Amino acid sequence: MLVSGYVSAQPETASSDWDFERQYFLQDMGFMPPDKWNRSLYDNIEQWLGTPYCYAGNSKKGTDCSGFVSSVYGEVYRTSLGARNSADIYKKITKVDKDDLEEGDLVFFRFHRRRVTHMGLYLSNGKFVHASTSNGVIISDLKDPYYRKSYAGGGHLPHKELSEEISH
Repeated sequence: MLVSGYVSAQPETASSDWDFERQYFLQDMGFMPPDKWNRSLYDNIEQWLGTPYCYAGNSKKGTDCSGFVSSVYGEVYRTSLGARNSADIYKKITKVDKDDLEEGDLVFFRFHRRRVTHMGLYLSNGKFVHASTSNGVIISDLKDPYYRKSYAGGGHLPHKELSEEISH
C-alpha cells in the first residue's frame, strides 16, 4: 500500500542523499520526516507553508483549514474528502486512537464549541499541518496544550487504503 513518491527505507547506495532530503525538510519545515515518509506529501506541504488564512479559501493566495487539507489530500492521495467543512468530513472518517494515527490521517478539533470546527493532516510523532487563523499554514504539535485540550479525534477516510494501493 504505497503512494507514488513514498520513501519506505533508506537506500543503501544513496544514504547521504536520503539523509540530506530529511535534513532539508527539518531545516525548511522545522520537522524531520519519519524513516518511512511520503515525499509527495512533504513536497506539497512545503509549497503551502506560510499561506495566509482566508475563510472559505482553498488556494495558495489564502485558505482555511478544510480548503487546505482538501487540496493537499486531493493532490497527494488523488481522492476527495467528500465534503467541504471539517464537521462534515469528521462524520465520514474511520476513527482511530491518537496513538495509532498514521501519516496522512486527518485530525480534528473543537474550539469554543461542541461542534468540530478545525482540521489538519497528521504527519508523525504528534506533528500535524493545518491552516491556523492567526499564522496561516503551519506545522503544530498535538501535545501543545491548546491542541491537546481541543482535540476531537482523528482517523482516515474508509477509501484511503484503496487509493494508496492504486496510486503506485
